[in-house]
Amino acid sequence: MFQPGLSKGKHALAAAIVCAVLSAAAPGHAAPAKQELFVHSWQGEFPRTDFSLHAVPLDEIYDVVHRDAVPAIENPKIVSLREVYGIGDWEPVVTVSIGGERRAYPVQLLTWHEVVNDTVGGVPVAVTYSPLCNSIVVYDRRVDGQVLVFGETGRLRNANAVMYDKETESWWQQYTGEAIVGDLTGKRLRPVAARIESFIRFRKGAPEGTVVMPRSPSMRQYGQNPFAYYDTRGRPDQSFAGARPVGIAPLARVVSVGDQAWALDLVRKEKTIEADGLTIVWQPGQASALDQVMISNGRDVGNVTVQRKTASGLEDVPYNLSFAFAFHAFYPKGTIRTAK
Repeated sequence: MFQPGLSKGKHALAAAIVCAVLSAAAPGHAAPAKQELFVHSWQGEFPRTDFSLHAVPLDEIYDVVHRDAVPAIENPKIVSLREVYGIGDWEPVVTVSIGGERRAYPVQLLTWHEVVNDTVGGVPVAVTYSPLCNSIVVYDRRVDGQVLVFGETGRLRNANAVMYDKETESWWQQYTGEAIVGDLTGKRLRPVAARIESFIRFRKGAPEGTVVMPRSPSMRQYGQNPFAYYDTRGRPDQSFAGARPVGIAPLARVVSVGDQAWALDLVRKEKTIEADGLTIVWQPGQASALDQVMISNGRDVGNVTVQRKTASGLEDVPYNLSFAFAFHAFYPKGTIRTAK
């Protein structure tokens, strides 16, 4: 999976995460965390978290690595398109447009950091990615008038990253934006409209846009996918023990808005789908971030836009483009449409 000759220091973080991904990992490495066995150790890492307050059973949470082993970005390096290097034309980027400001977050960066705390158009946002679910969601970081800064707990639930905020040390589910442990349990982050598109599409559509780049390019294997071939292997990460969706492969991609989802294969086939006031459009030309060792070599999974008709025209709406098993895990009563 990793190129021969890479130093241990440079891929230690990826190796720690990948050991929870590969089915060949040591049995029990990511065994369910039992409340009576793990809360004490969690408290050592999160001394301000009130673990008596939780919205989900604590034994659904899996230990993978320690707090901040996946280092979130708090002070992003923002450059112009002229200063960008090392990002292939077809590589996926997450793009946010607020108040006339347009910014791209390369998935090759998010793969190694998972959370970027930033401010776009005056709005504090968290750009979040959970590779094992292929879940990308951008959230407004304001909760009850307080701006939160997010990091990674090193834990998973339903194979999805569990984040934390540094102000209260409450734990948050990346997929739903819900606080599931701690003082803010039950609070929800507001999703922000964003696109997952190829870098060349962003460049053409936003020539004055900006891009977040690594501050220390040599510290991570940016551009490499430490989860190589994950999205074609046919089964979720071994930490996932939930029910699988019926009528669709668990690692098939789905386009979802709330509790409604459409199989990406259906959207690709139809090119445009109009349903529930939404217009969902697929166009070719974006590499999968979870296919080949080098992200730029990933197979074409295409670009998706999701918009809603308004009196002033079509407007982007928040959506996710995750794996079907993850959508089903967090929206068990939701609908996945596989045929028109």
